[in-house]
Amino acid sequence: MSTAIVIDQIVKSYPGAPTPAVDRVSLTINPGDLFFLLGPSGCGKTTLLRMIAGFIDPTSGRILFATPQSPQPRDITHLPPNLRNTGMVFQSYALWPHMTVAKNVAFGLEIRKVPKDEISRRVAEALDMVQMGHLAQRKPNALSGGQQQRVALARALVVKPDVLLLDEPLSNLDAKLRVELRSEIRRICKTAGITTVYVTHDQKEALSMADGVAILQAGRIVQQGSPAELYRFPGSRFVAEFLGETNFLSAKITNTTPGVGPEGRPSTELATPAGPMRSTHPLPPGAQVGSDVLLSLRPEALRSAEGLGQAENLLRGSVVETTYLGELAQQIVQLAPGQTGASAGGSLPRVKVAMLNPGPGAVVAPNTPAALIINPADVVMVPAS
Repeated sequence: MSTAIVIDQIVKSYPGAPTPAVDRVSLTINPGDLFFLLGPSGCGKTTLLRMIAGFIDPTSGRILFATPQSPQPRDITHLPPNLRNTGMVFQSYALWPHMTVAKNVAFGLEIRKVPKDEISRRVAEALDMVQMGHLAQRKPNALSGGQQQRVALARALVVKPDVLLLDEPLSNLDAKLRVELRSEIRRICKTAGITTVYVTHDQKEALSMADGVAILQAGRIVQQGSPAELYRFPGSRFVAEFLGETNFLSAKITNTTPGVGPEGRPSTELATPAGPMRSTHPLPPGAQVGSDVLLSLRPEALRSAEGLGQAENLLRGSVVETTYLGELAQQIVQLAPGQTGASAGGSLPRVKVAMLNPGPGAVVAPNTPAALIINPADVVMVPAS
């Protein structure tokens, strides 16, 4: 059965450091989930992963493993790594170069003194799971980077760990191979049914693979949820910006209207330097009429207003440049001042606009007038500070 991980107010401080590396983090990871710890370098995500593994001892707090068949969660906070039954996949693969693929995978079972016939069976199963059975007698230096990473994953899975821990496993691979292995790693982890914690700074990996994500900043979790929740409903500028490209526009709340009906969304009227706008996105905590907020406008949510006349959430400006990328084109548009009934302050930004499957007319000359619109549900309000 899969294992739940409960992290309770965990802290890791180092002597002489002005702030903790991990600061009072509490988190519950559901059994069988592929859960991501996401954040920039130095945010504490790898330290937290290594505390789960037992390689780093917490300063305070608790880490618990809970299974349905066990009446009480197992406190593994200060348990040695070899007694936790976790599997670890490192960024550097850490394969023995003098051993064959099969011997590398068998190593953990041999240490555990598993019978030889069972070792052979389990190694074959693990290699088949990662589609490397046909290369069992190769040495690691005869494998590609992607193949080595599959072997490292098989070595972690073969011991049947309660929890699988992945520390930026794709960071050493080229971009094309990283994309190919994302779905493979998710397939393998979900097939095995093992609760998995995956550390990365790559938001695309997290968005495309995770069941749940915790975003860390300066040792603390600033927001957690599903990939779609975090992308669509960021709680701060940091989260909105970290999870992908976005445009920010300063705004002031001028009016709010409650939602009507069982599925009615509240509506917020906003004054911006580029003109009035409306949002059906939830208000940030504590925001009210008169509050300053930031609007996060994703490039893919902005679209041409050509032929729509006086459309809602209309932004006018001029094209600065266009970059054609085949499957999409990206325009930079300098916004122009709009007519607004209330002062919003702030300078007018340049915004990025992503056009999917662009036609021949997508690339236009600089200074070409542009009119853009955005759906009120895509006008995301976050705190101004």
